[in-house]
Amino acid sequence: MKKNTIDVITLGCSKNLVDSEKLIRQLEINGYEVTHDTENPKGEIAIVNTCGFIGDAKEESINMILTFCQAKEEGRLKKLFVMGCLSERYLKELGDEIPLVDKFYGKFNWNELLEDLGKTYRKEQSLERTLTTPSHYAYIKISEGCDRNCSYCAIPIITGHHVSRPIEDVLEEVRMLVARGVKEFQIIAQELTYYGMDLYQRQMLPELIERMADVPGVKWIRLHYAYPAKFPMDLLRVMREKKNVCKYLDIALQHISDSVLQRMHRHVTHRETCDLIKSFREEVPGIYLRTTLMVGYPGETEEDFNELLEFVRKEKFERLGAFAYSEEEGTYSAEHFEDNVPSEVKQVRLDKLMALQQKISAELASEKIGKRFNIIIDRCEGEYYVGRTEFDSPEVDPEVLIPISEGSLILGEFYEVRIVDADDFDLYGTLNF
Repeated sequence: MKKNTIDVITLGCSKNLVDSEKLIRQLEINGYEVTHDTENPKGEIAIVNTCGFIGDAKEESINMILTFCQAKEEGRLKKLFVMGCLSERYLKELGDEIPLVDKFYGKFNWNELLEDLGKTYRKEQSLERTLTTPSHYAYIKISEGCDRNCSYCAIPIITGHHVSRPIEDVLEEVRMLVARGVKEFQIIAQELTYYGMDLYQRQMLPELIERMADVPGVKWIRLHYAYPAKFPMDLLRVMREKKNVCKYLDIALQHISDSVLQRMHRHVTHRETCDLIKSFREEVPGIYLRTTLMVGYPGETEEDFNELLEFVRKEKFERLGAFAYSEEEGTYSAEHFEDNVPSEVKQVRLDKLMALQQKISAELASEKIGKRFNIIIDRCEGEYYVGRTEFDSPEVDPEVLIPISEGSLILGEFYEVRIVDADDFDLYGTLNF
């Protein structure tokens, strides 16, 4: 047990990661040594930043808390704190059921943790972060909360209403990170396209991204977690005109059957979705679309699912993830619909969908062989340098592998490569043309 050392463990999404990075910086300012997601925690204090989105994530968070409780019982840990989405949602229940935790904090009051440690939260340094990502890229969270109220989603219950950060606040953070060497920015929120409605009474995402693209030193901007209904179409102009805005859009569609979309409260139809995708591809030639789909929603019929399969087959999304419906207490779906698709049927549908997407991904990857791409190098691993194209986001998308025998490459720098081979998940490139 190392004195004056804190281990921070982050579970869940990149939005949680940003909170952890801000907390780590505040702890360091106050004199602590901090490790993040270490496989061998040795600090006298542990902080678990939890996820509470779906069943599997909640289970992972609980198991992590219990692991550190055991360490505390065995005398290997002095204090244990828990923060994040799970404790925001179940603050009292967790406190009653896991008394070994010294204190539970929600998603938004983690700065009180510093006071409980006898330290001071430095508000004047609130934009500062200790990056846990490679030093050349960072996540930028532009808002909290969500006003969409999809019937299956617990996020609004956890995070509350949408709250946008002021544009100047976001741009100042970007400038600070550029000064530290960050070149690539992943723009994140619970829902990007609503950005600005609360502060400016209109959708301001296009203006924010355009101004961000004009910050000297910003090389790549990538957009995550858009919403299809009332999409801000001027964003497509920005993406087309600004070379450093990646031709990449992460837009969760969830389903395509009108009956399912209606029960999901998605406020968009099959036809409108297809028209939107057509606009994306026409207005931003070469755009890569990442989407997320759900199978097994209450009342989803075989016909609904086959419609979803045909949609995926037709649209050929460059990136696609999927998950089975998981009932979340307190949501409209949980209170009004019976979870009536058997779990084995959900799994069969999920497997079919992902098998189809794997085939599509392999076809699209093979089409890249012989083409040249600009890539950024993330790391060196085994016998390869590992990089990404502008169409690949960290952690979730395919990577480009270049043999280290080709020369000494610099992490965080850009190189032009030619793709010489591909498999279902990764591309293989060479610098030798």
